[in-house]
Amino acid sequence: MIQDDLIQILNRPLTVGNRRIASRLVLAPMTFLGNVAFRELLANFGGCGLLFSEMCSAGRIPHENRNNSCYFRWRDEELSSLVCQIVGEDPDKMARAARIIEQNGFFGVDINFGCSAATICNIRCGAALLKKPERAAAIVEAVRRVISIPLFVKFRTGWSDDPRPAVKMAKMFESAGADALTFHPRVEPDRRSSPPRWEYIGQVKQAVKIPVIGNGNVFSRQDCLKMLRTTGCDAVALGRMAVAKPWVFATWSKGFRPDPRIHRQAATELLALLGSHFEPQQAIRRYKRFALYFSAGFRFGHHLNTRIHNTTSFEQIREVIDDFFHGCPELTAEPNMNFFI
Repeated sequence: MIQDDLIQILNRPLTVGNRRIASRLVLAPMTFLGNVAFRELLANFGGCGLLFSEMCSAGRIPHENRNNSCYFRWRDEELSSLVCQIVGEDPDKMARAARIIEQNGFFGVDINFGCSAATICNIRCGAALLKKPERAAAIVEAVRRVISIPLFVKFRTGWSDDPRPAVKMAKMFESAGADALTFHPRVEPDRRSSPPRWEYIGQVKQAVKIPVIGNGNVFSRQDCLKMLRTTGCDAVALGRMAVAKPWVFATWSKGFRPDPRIHRQAATELLALLGSHFEPQQAIRRYKRFALYFSAGFRFGHHLNTRIHNTTSFEQIREVIDDFFHGCPELTAEPNMNFFI
């Protein structure tokens, strides 16, 4: 049975560096979406082996205050399973930020070589560094020298549809001191216009001895089990699916059976959590990003997303949620891919 087989695999402990995680199903690093409020919502449901923060600028971290920073903030209760994602192109600044992250008690550090947003690539960060493998490896080396906690590297196939550079980079990252790799087998700057090449995950896994976390188009138990079995990857990272169904970790790894009212519960609870962690405009901005993916689970989800997108206050968002769920919206068996852009 798929459910029983998947639960058995996902609950085998995994060693990453000098630490272990209890579940092989983890949250993928996501800007605006992997915020402290959303992570608290996931923690309330349970079943997630590791949480990854929003993307944090390495250059800003030494000057950030966790109580008012938009990105570098956390709850003390989550530190034992929280990895802080950093981006930058200067090895020394990346190392300095990583040292601060370790001093604050995080589970680990994640280096972002996967973001293809123009604002990031134009400053030679994120996926732009896949064009300079030696520079990327130097960043990994610099961070490794100053921390003892687990070091993750998130990267993609590269800027051409050829797995060989990705395999080479995986080996370089391992030699430079990475403890685990999160690999999304898509070409930059592909914005999900074509499916990820899962077979490339298998090639990366065969090339290194450290754990490889697969990422990309895992939307069902069947997808998750297939990725694990066909690629040999050690764990699976969920991104968009985690936003569409924040209870998915508990469902797939613990056999949790959600009540039909769980969609409304999650939508309402996240709004309250965002309000408790962020200033109103910051909270509303993040809720609107959440609403896009969350709406993918409903037959007429575009109405929900459009109405939330047009709101300007918490009160208006609450009214939209109450009105939408009062009508008993019809769920879809699979997420509407038009929302997963």
